[in-house]
Amino acid sequence: MTQIALKPGVVTGEDYKALLAACKQGGYALPAVNVVNTSSINAVMEAASKNKADVIIQLSNGGAEFYAGKGMPDSFNAKVLGAVSAARHVHLLAEHYGICVVLHTDHADRKLIPWVEALITHGEDFYRETGKPLFTSHMLDLSAEDIDFNLSESARLLARMVKIDMSIEIELGVTGGEEDGVGSDNIEDARLYTQPEDCLRAWKTLAPLGHFSLAASFGNVHGVYKPGNVKLRPEILKNSQELVQTTCNTGPNPLDLVFHGGSGSEKAKIDEAIGYGVIKMNIDTDTQFAFSQPVGKFVEDNPKAFKFQIDPEDGTPYKKFYDPRKWLRAGEEGLIARLDEAFIDLKACGKSLALKKSEELAA
Repeated sequence: MTQIALKPGVVTGEDYKALLAACKQGGYALPAVNVVNTSSINAVMEAASKNKADVIIQLSNGGAEFYAGKGMPDSFNAKVLGAVSAARHVHLLAEHYGICVVLHTDHADRKLIPWVEALITHGEDFYRETGKPLFTSHMLDLSAEDIDFNLSESARLLARMVKIDMSIEIELGVTGGEEDGVGSDNIEDARLYTQPEDCLRAWKTLAPLGHFSLAASFGNVHGVYKPGNVKLRPEILKNSQELVQTTCNTGPNPLDLVFHGGSGSEKAKIDEAIGYGVIKMNIDTDTQFAFSQPVGKFVEDNPKAFKFQIDPEDGTPYKKFYDPRKWLRAGEEGLIARLDEAFIDLKACGKSLALKKSEELAA
C-alpha cells in the first residue's frame, strides 16, 4: 500500500478524499469532535498532535452560536459568524499542530438550510481569497423528511459546493436522541435502521455530482444510555456497501460512511463498523462530560477559591486557582484524555498523513 503525504493544516477537496481513502485502506477512522470555543478546539488539536493522528473538528448550529457569544442579539447571524470565526481559527493554527484537520458542520435539518447556504457563501468568498474553501464539508440532515426531498435538496447544495472543492454529508434513516435541537427521542424503531436500497439511491443521485459521505443509521442514538438500550446492527452497513458495489460495479466499500452517536458505543461494534467502510465517528456526549468532570473536581478541591478572592480567615490570595486558565486547562486535559481513548478505539494513532509528510521532508 502506497502511503500518501499531505501538508499539515485544514484538508479539503482532493486531499480530503485522499485522507478518507487512506482511512479505508489502513482500517481506521477519524473521531469527529463537536467544539464550542477556542479552548475545546485547541484541546482537540493538541490531542491529535499528541497521538500523531488526524482529526475532524465540527460545529453544530448551537456550538457556532455559542462561539460567537450568547450576548449577540441576532441568533442566526451568530450561528453563521460563530462558525466562520471558528473555522478561521482552525485554519490559522492547525498547520502549527502538525496534523491534518477536517472542518465540518454537524446536523442541519430543514429549518437550518439557510444556515448552510450562508456558510457556503462565506466559503465562496474564502475560496476566492485563498484558493480553498472555509470548511471541508457541511452536513445536511434531512433524514426526517421524505427521501425525495432529502436527496434532491442534497444534490442542489452539493452542485454548488463542488465548485469550491467541498463535500457534503447526508443522513438516511434517523439517529435516535436529540442534539442541539435536531432530532427526537420519539422515533419508531424501523426508522433507526437505514435500508440498503436507499443508500444505493443516494449513490446514484450524488456520486455523479461530487463527493459525499453518508450517515447511514444502524441503530445509532445520540447520548449515552444503559447497556442493552441501544441495538447496533453494523451488518446494515455491510449490506449497503455490497449493494452499491454489485449494482454500480465499484470497488469494495464505495460509500464513505459515518457513525453518528458514537459516545458510549461497544468497542466490538466500532471495530465491525470500521471494517464496513466507516471513516468518521462522531463523539460529543462523552467529550462534553470529559471536559466538565475535571472542572467540577477542580472546584471541589479548591472550594474557597470560588467563593473568595482572599481567604477571610488567613488572608491567602486565591488568584492562581480562580484564574480561568487554571480550570479551563483542567477541562482541556480531561477532553484530551478522552480523545486518547477515541484514537485508540478507532485505530488512528500514529497514522497522521501530515506526520508522514514531515518525516519525508526531514529525511
